[in-house]
Amino acid sequence: MSRRQVGPTRRGESIIFSGFSHSKSKSSPLLPIGLVLLGAFFLVMYASGGSGLLGGRKDVVSRVEGDDFSCTSEVQRAIPILKKSYGETMKNILHVGPDSCSVVSNLLREEETEAFGMEPYDIEDANRNCKALVQTGIIRVVDIKFPLPYRANSFSHVIVSDALDYLSPKYLNKTLPELARVSSEGVVIFTGYPGQQRAKVAQLAKFGRPAKMRSSSWWTRFFTQTSLMENEDITHKFEQAASKMSYKPFCQIFHLSSPL
Repeated sequence: MSRRQVGPTRRGESIIFSGFSHSKSKSSPLLPIGLVLLGAFFLVMYASGGSGLLGGRKDVVSRVEGDDFSCTSEVQRAIPILKKSYGETMKNILHVGPDSCSVVSNLLREEETEAFGMEPYDIEDANRNCKALVQTGIIRVVDIKFPLPYRANSFSHVIVSDALDYLSPKYLNKTLPELARVSSEGVVIFTGYPGQQRAKVAQLAKFGRPAKMRSSSWWTRFFTQTSLMENEDITHKFEQAASKMSYKPFCQIFHLSSPL
């Protein structure tokens, strides 16, 4: 960008100052202009709530308020907290929910961790890596309204997200006990708050029905009715670890004990 030439010395200005300004204009650096443009860029990013350096946290909040928020992305954030809470017992994990390929891929990067996934919906538009996980059997496309294709206690933990919200109580009565059956240490449920994550019209054919966001009191009553117990000890450990690591969940998280 060419700099505008400094005009003749105005009346009252010293010749020395004029000479100094003229010499500076010839070799004036672009750094001040760059700093101004960079500052303007950050201000725009902050105001628009983008995913930039200043907008990362705000982007999470905006997705919570919109239709695109998913508790599956919340699982990714919560993995270190879950590891801290459950300790060494969390070694063989089954994730159930959409975008399971992404969750499982991240879990497999954890040391001494085995991970598998169940995708309740079609994955025709999945990428090459996801299709490879399906071909190897690590990811299965399964209708979770029916008995799961695993033996009892096949996994230490089952993590489910963005799947139970689309089930009616009729099918929840069958699916939740199945999730508990295949886990030996517990089930972790990520579900939205009332008012969050409504399926768009284009997605209804895929999910079958709109998401039904239930309150924590509704879930607590439902767990009691289906003879499932919340693990209060793990819940306390999770809350402590979340506080220490400055983690604030944007989904409801329930920790269920596996049946004896």
